[in-house]
Amino acid sequence: MLKYNFGLIAMVVILLSSCRDFVEPNVPYKDFNTGAYLRTIARTSTTLNFFDLANSKFALTIEAVDAEDGKTVKTVEVRVRHRRLIPGVGLKYTPANDVLVKTLQASDFKTNTTSRFLRADISVTAAEAIAAVGLTAAGIQGGDVFEFRLVLNDKFGRRFSSDNVTTNVAGAPFYDSPFQYPVAVVCPSDLAGTYAFDHLQNFCNKTFSGSITFAAISGAPGAYAVSDGSFGSWAACYPDTWGNGAVRINDACGKLTMSGADKYGDSYSMTFKSVTPAVLTFEWKNTYGEFGTVAVKSNAGKPWPATLK
Repeated sequence: MLKYNFGLIAMVVILLSSCRDFVEPNVPYKDFNTGAYLRTIARTSTTLNFFDLANSKFALTIEAVDAEDGKTVKTVEVRVRHRRLIPGVGLKYTPANDVLVKTLQASDFKTNTTSRFLRADISVTAAEAIAAVGLTAAGIQGGDVFEFRLVLNDKFGRRFSSDNVTTNVAGAPFYDSPFQYPVAVVCPSDLAGTYAFDHLQNFCNKTFSGSITFAAISGAPGAYAVSDGSFGSWAACYPDTWGNGAVRINDACGKLTMSGADKYGDSYSMTFKSVTPAVLTFEWKNTYGEFGTVAVKSNAGKPWPATLK
């Protein structure tokens, strides 16, 4: 009995000790320091239209997240610099370091109906950004980028920005607080469609009319596949069919070029002549020596852009 009772007690002791929960050390969470970040609620406008800089802007809605639901924010600086990629050289920044373009005060952060945190709107016009970096509208090119950076200063004298934010807070969807926003100068292009045209002259001295299709090329903004790079001239002069030729028209901020080759391997180019809302006129030619001048008519409700050249 003594052996049995001793064994039973030993088993109970072992069982209780093995099932004991592991106790974490006492962590003084109340003494931890907390930070702040600016959650991006809405990217209202994050591109600038090269053709309409006067009415373009950078605009965001941000939410201040901190231990006091946004009330630790003292100011938010909006800073900017201009960036341009120079082929064969690299990136050129103007100025070298970003400059202040606007400052939000604590009073700019307001309550909202969907969150307990305070929110504010940021809006910087293209004109304000251009002036801040010391440039003029005439010096801006399509493809340029304005780098906007936010700096949160709180009432404790602390500073939060892109240079001290963690990757998770900057990029994770829940936080979405990069503090830095690249705003590109874009050149919208909308030339896709099927158009009627008049062939005014060509290499075999024939004039005729026809239709042509410009098809937008996926993944290549401003590039359009042309359904017939000879604009009907092969059919009218030989006859021959266009077949599997791959010629495109490229719209780079209004500057039109032609590239690609036909089924025989001859490459194509074009020379812009003129544009009105109703008619776009240009000359095409290839390395075989064929050429022609076409007047492509716009479609109803979709005039040719005056910016084409």
